[in-house]
Amino acid sequence: MTEIQQYLAEEVAEDLADGIINRREALRRLGLLGVTGAAASGLLASFASGTATAEPASGTRSASETSWAPVARESITFAGPRVPLMAAWAPAAKPRGAVLVIHENRGLNEHIRTVAGRFAASGYSALALDLLSEEGGTGAFPGEAEVAAALSKIPPERFVADMKAALTELKKRVRGKKLCAVGYCFGGNMVWRLLTSNEPRLAAGAAYYGPFPEGGTFAGSRAAVLGVYGGLDARVNATRPAAKAALEAARLKYELLTFTEADHAFFNDTGARFNPHAATEVWRRTLNWFDAADR
Repeated sequence: MTEIQQYLAEEVAEDLADGIINRREALRRLGLLGVTGAAASGLLASFASGTATAEPASGTRSASETSWAPVARESITFAGPRVPLMAAWAPAAKPRGAVLVIHENRGLNEHIRTVAGRFAASGYSALALDLLSEEGGTGAFPGEAEVAAALSKIPPERFVADMKAALTELKKRVRGKKLCAVGYCFGGNMVWRLLTSNEPRLAAGAAYYGPFPEGGTFAGSRAAVLGVYGGLDARVNATRPAAKAALEAARLKYELLTFTEADHAFFNDTGARFNPHAATEVWRRTLNWFDAADR
């Protein structure tokens, strides 16, 4: 049996083991591949028992074996300017840096906690801040509408102060590594505000489809800035020229990245506008952007 024939026969056996086809159909398909009798029965039995293993290619060896999964998140509190701040903390095993993660207008939910875990699994210890800490945290509200309403009543200055306190906490937890920030939707606007708040500690920032604050300037910032946009998101895109003008005036390294076929909130894999192709590409580009940033 050739290598390809072996692979195709194993696909049949796996389909049977997973319940996609029945045994009669599996035997029929194996017969078409020239696998009959005891050989067919043995192959099906090995997959049913979970003992099937791939034969290594002749003359090759595996140099490493890697598993990837989001890092488990821990709920923490730390000192804030007014009250203790709440966050999800995900430490990287060997951090290349640290990233502050700012949530959407839905608050610190499981999606954002998972994003923090993904960053940690990819080499950036992550702290996802709950900007409703003073109100008891996102979990104190009955639903997303109430979360958004509460966020709308808080002055932006308080958000900025809380984010700066979170950077201080990150600096303590991941000593000697670069600090980055990323935010989504409402959080994208928050990252713009943090970048334009005379904050010199950030090496890089990524603002996803968040409107640029009116009159914002990058005085005091040295961050490399990635602005992410969905091409179908006309409302947020209307503020892109102001962001570009401010970045040009500050002479910062920047990229304004537009995914032309994506809409607002395209990165959120729990939302109706999720675009898997754009989300995959922007994840890769964001990590590369952070990697390239100076400490």
